[in-house]
Amino acid sequence: MSDSNALVLGGGGVTGVAWEIGVLLGLQTRGIDLTTAGLMVGTSAGSVVAAQIAGGTALSELYAKQLEPVKKRPHRTLSKVTLLRYGWILWRAKDAADLGARMGRLALAAKTQTEAERRPVFEALLGAGRGWPETDLRITAINANTGALRVFDKSTGASLVDAVCASTAVPGVWPPVTIQGERYIDGGMHSGTHANLAEGRKHVVIIAPLSFGTRVMTSPVVHAERLRAAGARVALVMPDEAAKKSIGRDVLDPQARAQSARAGNEQAARIFDAVAAAWRAAG
Repeated sequence: MSDSNALVLGGGGVTGVAWEIGVLLGLQTRGIDLTTAGLMVGTSAGSVVAAQIAGGTALSELYAKQLEPVKKRPHRTLSKVTLLRYGWILWRAKDAADLGARMGRLALAAKTQTEAERRPVFEALLGAGRGWPETDLRITAINANTGALRVFDKSTGASLVDAVCASTAVPGVWPPVTIQGERYIDGGMHSGTHANLAEGRKHVVIIAPLSFGTRVMTSPVVHAERLRAAGARVALVMPDEAAKKSIGRDVLDPQARAQSARAGNEQAARIFDAVAAAWRAAG
């Protein structure tokens, strides 16, 4: 493990989880093991992957899970109405906190599963009793009432399962998550990556399924530029054109998991040199 290294994993839905795992395994099999990072930052989909690899789950095991056949059935997704509401909120928001509060109001008013119905999904992914790893793992979420960013880690008293549930609570799709008396929504409602949390690390790899940014949401590109300006070596990995075609438009579609994972694995060969230039080998 290298304390100078940071791995930042961004949001991107079900397909984002699969693509990130594919990229990570592809790099690992070629000689760059990003799971040795001293700091891991996970937002939304990235919180799932970060929690799993920080906890010691092998990338080969996670990748094999993504390739398993999925029964074709209706799945929850971002409806056109919800997307229009997102657009209206982004246009109206004055700053990141205002954006988070507006998204929070949308989430609190939406009819979704209950928290109790949603939680078993993450207990199965992470293990119901899994605690925080020794790795410095930071999971982002947004307070649904105040719009403020909350960064959960092993010092906050929140369980790892609850933190990941909160970080992935897409407004209008999944229920806000209650932690220590407060309700939280998807960490991606402020930033797709929150790569600024890696400030101070000399070697940073940002893996971002989504490149989105606005005047109130900092994009991965801007985060990478700021980290470089502060003196860090940074590799920013986003889906290339081939990967985008495999991922498709519905990032919550389980049917696209396998092809997204394969696309990430294949893309690893194309971005290997850029990642190698930014990363410091452990040991």
